Amino acid sequence: MKKYILLAGSIFFASMAMQSCLDFDDPGDELGVNQITTNTTSLRGGNIDTIKYMFEPTEEGVNFALDSLDKDKMLGTSLSGQYCMRGGKEGSVPGEHAYQRQFSLGPDNYAQYFTVPHKKFMYGSLTSTYNVSAEFNGDPHGAYTMTKNFIVPLLHHPMIDSIPEIKAINLLFYSIMAQERADLSGPYTYFEDKENSESPKTYNPINEIYFKIVENLDTIVNCLKYYENRPDWYKAKIEEIMMTYDHSTRNLLTGVMSMEPYIRTANSLKLRMAMHIVKVDKAQAQTWAEEAVASGVIESADHQMGIFGAITGFAHPLINISSWGDTRLSASFESLLMSLNHPYTKYLFKPNSNDIINQVTGKVTPAGTRICGIRSGTYVGQGQTYNENMRQAYSTIDNDFVGMAMPPLYFVKWAEADFLRAEGALRGWNMGGTAQEFYERGIKNADLADPMMAEYLMEEQKYTTYLEDYMNLAEPIKYKNIDPMGDDEDWPSVTEIGVKWNDGDSEERKLEKIITQKYIALFPLSTEAWTELRRTGYPKLFPVLNPDDGDGSLFPGDIIRRIPWVPTDPTEVAIVESTGIQALGGLPDEQGTPLWWDVMDAPNF
Repeated sequence: MKKYILLAGSIFFASMAMQSCLDFDDPGDELGVNQITTNTTSLRGGNIDTIKYMFEPTEEGVNFALDSLDKDKMLGTSLSGQYCMRGGKEGSVPGEHAYQRQFSLGPDNYAQYFTVPHKKFMYGSLTSTYNVSAEFNGDPHGAYTMTKNFIVPLLHHPMIDSIPEIKAINLLFYSIMAQERADLSGPYTYFEDKENSESPKTYNPINEIYFKIVENLDTIVNCLKYYENRPDWYKAKIEEIMMTYDHSTRNLLTGVMSMEPYIRTANSLKLRMAMHIVKVDKAQAQTWAEEAVASGVIESADHQMGIFGAITGFAHPLINISSWGDTRLSASFESLLMSLNHPYTKYLFKPNSNDIINQVTGKVTPAGTRICGIRSGTYVGQGQTYNENMRQAYSTIDNDFVGMAMPPLYFVKWAEADFLRAEGALRGWNMGGTAQEFYERGIKNADLADPMMAEYLMEEQKYTTYLEDYMNLAEPIKYKNIDPMGDDEDWPSVTEIGVKWNDGDSEERKLEKIITQKYIALFPLSTEAWTELRRTGYPKLFPVLNPDDGDGSLFPGDIIRRIPWVPTDPTEVAIVESTGIQALGGLPDEQGTPLWWDVMDAPNF
């Protein structure tokens, strides 16, 4: 047994006989103790992909590392990065403006959860759902960039390898956002971003990004599972860091500083990515999925990670965004929920707030009469008030209920993990149970409200009240979407499935049920809902009106396949032309260009 000693007083490593360690070599080569500086932009440690965790720490070495990190004010950047993942900005908790730019002006509309009811904003305009807006087009990418700017320098700090669990947790945060970023537009400068490059120049293909993220997730899980071997004094220091700088788990609420949420979220993210690639690489998808489930995915409310209002003390950003008049229910989501008599139609969405006058017949739909959504792609009005834009009277979320229910801003939800396992089981993979078992459990745990909120639990749990009847619905209810203003023609519901599981259904029909319920359970995480809509074609939704309001690559019946880069800076234009298009497979930078995993015309089975 030989020892490596860092003379600068960092950490003493003792290699363990007959024990393997992922990428374990002489740690003194990469810790770079002499590189410590208070200028965080110049901090550079080892390869962030490499987490060396099989060593015997000393209190002297760990204290030295923590002092260095504190001196450079690095650990606090982790918390700032977490907030940026779900609508935070400049180190603040999630807020309306950043959340709106990340979700409400793009993915929320592409998934057809919501529609923007007016076109005039202080900082740009949006004439319809697929309008390419130079002011808004890059905004969903901004959350990734802000998270990267906070997290990646910490991952490169020369002392972070002395506390490998904290490095692993922060690499998980980055990996979650890297996956979401890849699925928005496809290729980007992933590898240079991880190097903390100030001027990245090379876009990487999405398949290369995916495989590296999964490799990182395996490393993260291995490191965090090894944590149980640590001495108590070391665990106490790690848990203190987690209590202070990690608001992404329920650990603070339960009082138990467990690694389980991180391990299971990492595996569930791997399971999500496995299912994304099933149509382009079925064998690899099955391997990843079965590995993830065997290692342990989310199976309880306490395993779910995200940003929790109960911990950070913020109201869900959608409350104010809807109050501003900037988002309204989409007609597709209205029709789907009404066709299935979903519990959300009873309490989550409000009926029209004011009278709506049909512009053709003059018929009035009185205030409070019905839930009514706006067809995606509608050319909307100018203003944010009812007097100047009658579409402001259309349905939106019930702000009072959402304020009381405090829905978390999840990274991966328990219900999503179950629906992923249901699909895997349907495909014949070893998911640890049957498709029906996971499908039904996914529905039972799909409520938007935070199940741990005392305020919510004190009230009658509305979702549970309606759940039994909902799950026994064998056939959809006949429903017709009628636009109260009369601008659009009436549309019969396109939902042709019920909710109740039927073993006699075809594989395709079972898949449609799984994805439809998953889509509802994901609400309002529109980035993932949009991805599943592109991948499977489910749930069935109304065609988006006026697709030609986009960049010319979409035609009637098409859905947007990606957010174009459409750079305006000359340097970025050159990078897209030289490496971006090539990484996109030589296809144009357009809304209609599918991503690597998006095999548009291929069957689901």
